[in-house]
Amino acid sequence: MTQVRNFPIGGPLLEVQHISLRFGGVKAITDTSFNVLEHEIRAIIGPNGAGKSSLLNCINGIYKPQEGKIVFKGEVLDKISPNIIAQKGISRTFQNLALFKRMSVIDNILVGRKLHMDCNFLQVAFQTPRARQEEEENRERCEELVEFLEITDIRDTPVGKLPYGLQKKVELGRALATEADILLLDEPMAGMNVEEKREMCRFILKVNDELGTTMVLIEHDMGVVMDISDNVVVLDYGKIIADGPPEEVRTNQDVIDAYLGVAHD
Repeated sequence: MTQVRNFPIGGPLLEVQHISLRFGGVKAITDTSFNVLEHEIRAIIGPNGAGKSSLLNCINGIYKPQEGKIVFKGEVLDKISPNIIAQKGISRTFQNLALFKRMSVIDNILVGRKLHMDCNFLQVAFQTPRARQEEEENRERCEELVEFLEITDIRDTPVGKLPYGLQKKVELGRALATEADILLLDEPMAGMNVEEKREMCRFILKVNDELGTTMVLIEHDMGVVMDISDNVVVLDYGKIIADGPPEEVRTNQDVIDAYLGVAHD
């Protein structure tokens, strides 16, 4: 897929500096460092158990690494909860869908606006002018996202009645509703067929190009990774074995060995 950028790639927005994560005696990540540049699409790949999801969990505050630090816009994210990190501009989707199945598409996306809701419970309960104005503004923003994602025809449909690919698109919409600077996408195309993957790729590129959102994604489909990524980090046993443009990574012998299951000395 050819991408014409409205937002050129800039300098480092997120810096992962010498991160190490252990669970008891098990090393999930070892001395891992890389940068995520502003407006880029950065892929994290590797065999099963390589530490990819653990790394995303460190970035958005679910896990606290024993060594190293995460720096976002020059600020060290140390001992900060995931909801505060989300407020600072890092949003996340997960491997398994976490949507409210009985709620409509528009209401699921509206959940993502919670970070932008300042009114307290009483103001909302009594529908004060401020609360009504805030709700109207947030709903208007969600309607824009529904149109952007080309799902206007299903805006009122309960999410549980939608096919898997559309549910994934709704989850992307909810993440976009946070207006994050960086989206962390954990296997956004897992379980999709070829057509659904092609559609999701189109929208990932559309979000990156038209909204300028920086994206970090974990993906197992190497064709997808090589097609849409600007740079790729490859993990194996919690360590980086390659980091660079797709064309360089695909010919790296260590990467080839890792994916072919070559025995490690």
